[in-house]
Amino acid sequence: MRNFRRGHFDRAAAAAGLVGLVPHELRHTAASLAIASGASITGVQSMLGHASAAMTLARYGHLFGDELDAAADRMAAARADWLRTSRRPAPELGRRTGR
Repeated sequence: MRNFRRGHFDRAAAAAGLVGLVPHELRHTAASLAIASGASITGVQSMLGHASAAMTLARYGHLFGDELDAAADRMAAARADWLRTSRRPAPELGRRTGR
């Protein structure tokens, strides 16, 4: 890798006006873009070749910050859609129905 970097990558990066760019930064960029595009933690783990999802979360967990808010919004939209199309009365939220 060192010969590739010194012999080819560094010159290409300099020609593109990106002096100091290293290949590992491209790895971080790829992971960040995958996460921003909705990739799961296990998908990113596989892409990067990490041994565990915990390892991936330790490095990139902060990029998943608003995922729970987005999931809650999708769940609320799905419930609203179900209520709109269902002929059954809406179940009360937060109460057990005995099932």
